[in-house]
Amino acid sequence: MQLLMIPGPTNMPREVLQALSLPAVGHRTPEFSEVIKEVTVSLKKIYHTKNDLFILTSSGTGAMEAAVANFVNQGDKVIVMENGNFGERWVKLNNSYGADVEVISGVWGEQADPEILKKRISADHGQEIKAVFVTHNETSTGVTNDLKALREALGEHPALFIVDAISGMAVSPLKVDEWNLDVVVSGSQKAFMIPPGLSFISVSPRAWAKSEQVTNPRFYFDLRAAAKSFEKSTTPYTPATCLILALRESLKLIEKEGLQNVYKRHQFYKQVIRTAAKALGLNLLTNEKSASCGVTAIKKPTAIDPQTIVKIMREKHGIIIAGGQNRLKGEIFRIGHLGYVSDNDLVVTIAALERTLLELGWSFQLGQGIQVVQELLQERMK
Repeated sequence: MQLLMIPGPTNMPREVLQALSLPAVGHRTPEFSEVIKEVTVSLKKIYHTKNDLFILTSSGTGAMEAAVANFVNQGDKVIVMENGNFGERWVKLNNSYGADVEVISGVWGEQADPEILKKRISADHGQEIKAVFVTHNETSTGVTNDLKALREALGEHPALFIVDAISGMAVSPLKVDEWNLDVVVSGSQKAFMIPPGLSFISVSPRAWAKSEQVTNPRFYFDLRAAAKSFEKSTTPYTPATCLILALRESLKLIEKEGLQNVYKRHQFYKQVIRTAAKALGLNLLTNEKSASCGVTAIKKPTAIDPQTIVKIMREKHGIIIAGGQNRLKGEIFRIGHLGYVSDNDLVVTIAALERTLLELGWSFQLGQGIQVVQELLQERMK
């Protein structure tokens, strides 16, 4: 038995596992149409939106592609705020569709800078920029970008504001309507606590108006087809019915806990992992202000390969953590704490990390990481 402590896929609660074991259902039945309506209403509550929202049978990257295919024409000038591996994915997707991509690169491990975006937008006197792409929670670095401030930097400029919230939705606050976010995508295998295979995308009226001008060839990810089918509470093509039934159960769990409590739990777990890492003499990649509530990036201990830490944690202790990606490979390791994670999972993870570091010769007092975890857990109970 392995414990997933990565930023997705995440562990699954019993209710989800039970739903996944149910017999197959017909996707064109009245009963399943009711499920589609139910989960869409619940997803809109988590998105804080009244905009259209669709369920796609794809990974989160599929929804990202839909966000490009439906709202960006070949040759359109777009801005990508890139400060991590998944910001780079926005660049690659836009390049694939022939957009004129301008990358505003940031430091990996720091938030995207709203002031730089504001300055660039202010210089666009001809309003050539058609869209701005940002990442909410950059899992490759453990940074949560300030979406509200970035959107405010766009001001009254007509460019669409398009967000990858795949690992940030239902982890930290994200208010689609209040912050005027035009297109927002998320994925099932993160805080929604079900397997990979579903993604979700919300579309504002401004985005729909833009889509009418888009001439890209599209079929499976054509959101016009999704909208037409949703009028009958169904999907244009065969959906992953078992995953949608599991999603219904996970959404019930989120509603029962209360979304604000979900946010608080993730915030607390961030504090626990960061405090424990510091107690072990480890350095963090991000500062407190920019730190993600879903994943913590820890710099490599001197002369110790982070991939060795990942390997020992997996092979000897049954705990799956993540290494660095792209330019941070070999420089950090990452501990996920989003979705279905418990207090005991944190205790076990830090205990295993201590034993791993001790085996690799890192100098610290055994138990000092666990001590701060226990103290924080005890303090919360008061």
